[in-house]
Amino acid sequence: MKHIIKIMFVFNIMFSMLSAGDVEDIKNQIMKNNEYFTKNKRGADEYSKLGALEFWSSGGLLQTVESTERPEEYDIANIEPKHIEVIVLVPKKAAVAMYYSEGSLKPKNSAAVGHYLTRVTRAYVKEDGQWRIRASHWSPVMGGSGTSQTSLD
Repeated sequence: MKHIIKIMFVFNIMFSMLSAGDVEDIKNQIMKNNEYFTKNKRGADEYSKLGALEFWSSGGLLQTVESTERPEEYDIANIEPKHIEVIVLVPKKAAVAMYYSEGSLKPKNSAAVGHYLTRVTRAYVKEDGQWRIRASHWSPVMGGSGTSQTSLD
């Protein structure tokens, strides 16, 4: 039994060493990409070369997003990520981030959202040394709203 506990302890240390930096890298990327979004009123280039699947906070059907940056643009973008948690699934290869996104925004050609408040879950994969988004799910928190757009068309 002691031998099994030692093996588990060593495995735990090795996993921690392998995933060192992944959590911080993804949290920093979320903050950096949010700054880009606020400044440029459009999403940063953060998607996998394979694209991504997304459920948007406005509801509706599953969306397929190509590998380029998010297609929509905004007249107003004042969003802040909060309480970011990252779970490393495979060190240096795959992780999931969960956080809240709060603020206000107005997508071009859509209604303004005065109190945008959503839960966010994003799956990340490592490609060419950078973390890239492969899937996202945005869902409104009670008392807040999701976006007003419903499709890429």
